[in-house]
Amino acid sequence: MTLKVEQFLKSKLLDTPFLVVDLDVIAEKYLTLHKLLPKARIYYAVKANPEPEILRLLVKLGANFDAASIGEIEQCLAVSARPEQISYGSTLKKARDIARAYQLGVKLYSFDSWGELEKLSVHAPGSRVCCRLLIETQSAEWTLARKFGCAWDMAFDLLLHSRTLGLEPYGVAFHVGSQQTDPTQWNEPIHQVALLFSKLAAQGIDLQVMNLGGGFPAQYQSPIPSEEVYAEAIQTAISHHFGDNPPQVMLEPGRFLVADAGTIQSEVVSIAKKSYTDDQRWVFLDVGKFNGLMETLDECIKYRIRTPYDGSAVGSVVLAGPTCDSADILYERAGYKLPLSLQIGDRIDILSTGAYTHTYSSVGFNGIPPLKVYCI
Repeated sequence: MTLKVEQFLKSKLLDTPFLVVDLDVIAEKYLTLHKLLPKARIYYAVKANPEPEILRLLVKLGANFDAASIGEIEQCLAVSARPEQISYGSTLKKARDIARAYQLGVKLYSFDSWGELEKLSVHAPGSRVCCRLLIETQSAEWTLARKFGCAWDMAFDLLLHSRTLGLEPYGVAFHVGSQQTDPTQWNEPIHQVALLFSKLAAQGIDLQVMNLGGGFPAQYQSPIPSEEVYAEAIQTAISHHFGDNPPQVMLEPGRFLVADAGTIQSEVVSIAKKSYTDDQRWVFLDVGKFNGLMETLDECIKYRIRTPYDGSAVGSVVLAGPTCDSADILYERAGYKLPLSLQIGDRIDILSTGAYTHTYSSVGFNGIPPLKVYCI
């Protein structure tokens, strides 16, 4: 938590739960990534946190944008991003949404199947297209395998066919999984992309772009390597597999840019035990899976928690949200311990929650409104 966020929380007693985001942290993260990988084009993954203040900041910094929907495209345009700064990166798009994006001036699209390619040829003629590879990786805390991408041989055929449909075969994309904790996981996908570039070049197709996706991590409970380690691993892999003729690199950071900038403040609603002999407390918060903490699903993302009593004696807890759904349990197996002096009505801070929180909030499950956001 930054000093600016700390002062904001001390100076304002706001109704919980809410998310506060320090824009200076986002700027620092963006500039760090740009410095470490200066030749890469950075496309912010808007889905991580689409708050207008964040988008405006990134426009001023010169960022591009990875949009997953027409709604996100329009949000970017509303803060003065240019259409050529936007990639329609979702591989699942309705025909009318492609047509609308094309009408708005977007000319860069991702795809991973024959059906999607056909839609692009009809509704975004002449556009640049990138095929997403299906890859297997390890060590990502939020995996993106199976649902997205296609096999190597299919990617070759699709990109070859895209030219006959009047599209511009532009590049290859992949994603090593969100919150990727192993910097070496980019190496093999880059190798596969290099082979694809080479084989397509033999067919007269010179691809221009390699989209490395996201995956750069935030600081949750477990230690992670530094940004420098990730950048060095990526640059080494590109140099090894492409030699002196590397393609233009695209990056799609989302979590990396905004997660550590955010803090959720929550109130302890109740503390209970399930029997007289039970040593484990249940701590119920006013924020849960359905109003901001969806990434605790299967206890994948393990947030750091700060309480007013840190440093005092602790005991094992189950952390749960406020709804009447039994699935609204945040952590039961992860071994969380909180101070024994924690009381009903106390406020706790959940750190590094600037990404994939308020946009996951339900519209009103159990009558609970979506998470409020304050950008400072």
